[in-house]
Amino acid sequence: MKNVLRKVSRISERIEEFIVCFSIVLIMLNSTANAMGRYFFGKSIFFSEELNQFLIVSVTFIGFAYAVRKGRNIRMTAVYDSLGHRSRKVITTAISITTAMLLFYLAYKAFFYVQELKDINRLSPALEFPVYIIYSIIPIGLAMAGLQYLISFVMNLLHREIHLSHDVIEGATTGLGDSI
Repeated sequence: MKNVLRKVSRISERIEEFIVCFSIVLIMLNSTANAMGRYFFGKSIFFSEELNQFLIVSVTFIGFAYAVRKGRNIRMTAVYDSLGHRSRKVITTAISITTAMLLFYLAYKAFFYVQELKDINRLSPALEFPVYIIYSIIPIGLAMAGLQYLISFVMNLLHREIHLSHDVIEGATTGLGDSI
């Protein structure tokens, strides 16, 4: 079971890294080209702002899934840190499955929103591109984050350690001098 989870985790990690890196580089190139166009030629790229908005959506939702994978999501730990191992394990396990179910539900609802955008054939103003294609990243990102929480839930059921994600164990060092 752990090998299956590891394989699923690695594949989705590569997809997340590619999408986030590609989007950030494209935002940088697009913004630079737009600024140079305005400065040197007095003309902006007419779709630059719209493209950046679409890319920010992908960085936000896929980046969220990536942050969950790396155990870098926001956690409220004021009370949690004062509890014993067993209590922290129960809380982490419960949070993992609850959050996974919530994210899968949100992905389900977002899917229907994207389907509605497709049905009404909504186009972006500048590019006149179907927005459902761009916004389809929202249910994908939510589902990928949900998958990471589900993997964390399973890892917490199978192991004694407290798993914040597949690879991140609470209290283990990150190699950067800090502990998680």
